[in-house]
Amino acid sequence: MTAIPSTQNQDKIRINGLILQLSIGGTTPKEGSLQPIHISLAIKHDVSVAATLDSISHSIDYASICNTVSDCLVSQHFTCLETLIDHIFTFIFGAHAEISEMFVSAFQNSVPESLPVSSFGYESNRKKDGTSPRSDCFTMREIQSATIVGIEPHERTAIQPVSFDVDIQRSLRSSRFCDFSGLTRSIHDQVAKTSFYTLEALASFVALGVLKHTGESQDTVTIKAAKPNALSLAKSAEIELVRTQSHYPDIFSIGPEGRSQSLLDYTPSPLALHVAAIALGSNLGDRFANIETALRLLENPARTLDELQQDAEVAIIDTSFMYETTPMYVIDQPLFANCACMVETNLRPELLLKLLKQIETTVGRVPSIRNGPRAVDLDILIYDMDMIDTRPKEQRYHLGDLEGQLLVPHPRMAEREFVLRPLNDMIPNYIHPVYKQSIRSMLDSLMEAHTGDDFPMQKVIPFPRYPLSDPAVPNLLDVPVPPTAKHWAFSVTNSANTSTNSLPRTTYVMATLNATPDSFSDGSIHNALPDALSYATTSAASGADIIDIGGYSTRPGAAYVSPQEEIDRIVPIINGIRSNHDEGSKVKECLISVDTFRWDVAKAAILAGANCINDVYAFTGPDYPLSASSAEHLLEMRQIARDLAVPVILMHSRGDAGSNKDDGDSDASGMQGNATERVLACIREELGEKVNAIVKGRNGVRRWMVIIDPGIGFSKTLEGNLAVLRHASSITADVQGNHLTGYPWLIGASKKSFLGAILEQPNAQGSYGGRKTQPKDRGWATAATVACAVQQGTTIVRVHDVEDMHDVVSVASALWHK
Repeated sequence: MTAIPSTQNQDKIRINGLILQLSIGGTTPKEGSLQPIHISLAIKHDVSVAATLDSISHSIDYASICNTVSDCLVSQHFTCLETLIDHIFTFIFGAHAEISEMFVSAFQNSVPESLPVSSFGYESNRKKDGTSPRSDCFTMREIQSATIVGIEPHERTAIQPVSFDVDIQRSLRSSRFCDFSGLTRSIHDQVAKTSFYTLEALASFVALGVLKHTGESQDTVTIKAAKPNALSLAKSAEIELVRTQSHYPDIFSIGPEGRSQSLLDYTPSPLALHVAAIALGSNLGDRFANIETALRLLENPARTLDELQQDAEVAIIDTSFMYETTPMYVIDQPLFANCACMVETNLRPELLLKLLKQIETTVGRVPSIRNGPRAVDLDILIYDMDMIDTRPKEQRYHLGDLEGQLLVPHPRMAEREFVLRPLNDMIPNYIHPVYKQSIRSMLDSLMEAHTGDDFPMQKVIPFPRYPLSDPAVPNLLDVPVPPTAKHWAFSVTNSANTSTNSLPRTTYVMATLNATPDSFSDGSIHNALPDALSYATTSAASGADIIDIGGYSTRPGAAYVSPQEEIDRIVPIINGIRSNHDEGSKVKECLISVDTFRWDVAKAAILAGANCINDVYAFTGPDYPLSASSAEHLLEMRQIARDLAVPVILMHSRGDAGSNKDDGDSDASGMQGNATERVLACIREELGEKVNAIVKGRNGVRRWMVIIDPGIGFSKTLEGNLAVLRHASSITADVQGNHLTGYPWLIGASKKSFLGAILEQPNAQGSYGGRKTQPKDRGWATAATVACAVQQGTTIVRVHDVEDMHDVVSVASALWHK
């Protein structure tokens, strides 16, 4: 007998289009109705023997299968198509031992006339053991709506029909059912409110709406959007696209609990809070303290505006970077500080406007010339997707006096970089309801039209002044707002490409003061108070912009230090610096950061006079992998940083410096690349997730208060450290899905062990045989890393030898930055 070649069980036996009248819908038979359901099955079965022998005994009796399906369904009631298909799998696998895998689809082609859809269905492929070889699929065909879409003049004035096919692929692990009726109605209603120029944008809008509606982080949505009237000689023009939540990173993100969530759901359900974008600006007095005070008053609405009820709610859920901006319109006035925030609120737009005007009055705005100086200015830029104009109709043809009136979206948004850029930090993919362009596209268009060498905006980081003698605005809040000590300015772009970045750029120098007996470089050198103060004084005189003081070494094998002992090491140094009265000394006014991962140490140091928190674990503590205590640690540190209004430096690490150096176990999106791409993607993914949890959501730290540190020397191989140095600017690059985009960053490679490992390596092509070094011998090696960091565009370099490294920064800046 001839051997039968294996088909690897790719054969299938199908039953197509079995139509059964079944009771479906509602929770009970009385609530349901008889509907014709179209059922198809594909049974995986090797038919090679039956085909060769022409024998039915080696095949499956499809008539028996058909009868089994009919018998198990006709007397039952099903709440939805999913339960119907579950029933089919259970009975077929139970009644037919020869079947181990099967595909089943069920379609409802007769739908209520009130639903704008031709049919919907559910498809599933399962094995007898309950596993699924592929995702389930929910299908909706020919969802009808009508809207304005197109670029031709006649398309901008008349609505036209549009049609959508929607497929939702979902893991069998999900327990959620698909609300076909609610989803199709939502698509129909939301599409009718749009007026996109392109079918592509409309299809993406529908995909986003579907992903919001389902709420499942792993869903994959396929949209086919068709315009039947687009072509005279064809049935329709159609766009097909596939989208997941990852395509909308500014709307869907990972929350502190580790689950996917929509932090910024800009199309709220009827029971949801409204979402608004608010612009803030100040150019009188302490600009940064004015804005912080305004934000805190905003989150205390009933206390700020008497006419509000106690249940009035405004919660800040995201903030932009802070910008220093040259004035528009009236130019003979001080520079502005500008930013924006996203809020969730139960206030209607008119009442929200009243609250903003009251905040302006409370903080100290005095009515003056239009667009003139003000202590603080607040404007509603966006309120859901609403278009609001409270002016009388006869006044809507010009933008004259708008005092007391509300126009949303803000009418001058498209011409103002100081409005678009902060919005782009938070919601770059938000589609403007009037211009039908994304915020990112509007900003790009404005910048393309920019001429001249003037750059009206740069990012800033304000540092508060402690210890606190007088708050910036007394008696307004339970937690006082500190006055501003200094602020740093840096470029709006982090690009290392000198041909495209003409902005002047400053690299700030951080001095490293370890008040410990066991730090790797300077342990026991500065742990006595006179030595520590001497180093601080010399560093300030040599040009240090900030002094980083640590009392607990994070090197591998360092001795445990209690929080109180750490405080006792750090606070006396801070007190000594702040009480320095030597004539001509710069140290008293020098900024101070506290190098700690403990919230109680951070609080004690700030209240004593520090201005910044530098945390090597980015608020999650030393545990790796992250644990429940990591989340608790993050919440404690985040609250301290927010209450004290201090900048924070957040570093990438995985436990102590010598541990967990393998980036291959990360789920980061770039892990399929080479070693360089893997380490960079690992930093973006792991640190980005922490930063997102710290900045976004209620009680988040202001975005403008965050500095990131890629963690050179921590949890990385030698090649990994070099990859970070070579490509540091890419870590904060503006690429899709990067939660670190735009943040200022610090490089701290000074005297670290990987430099010693490089110096030990002989030069195979020359006479250098390598040499062993101690940290104190690695000054020149550090200089090379500092020059590289400057070339990449770093904001801060953390060094031990301030005078020498300041020289390196000066020359490197002259070489690479204007």
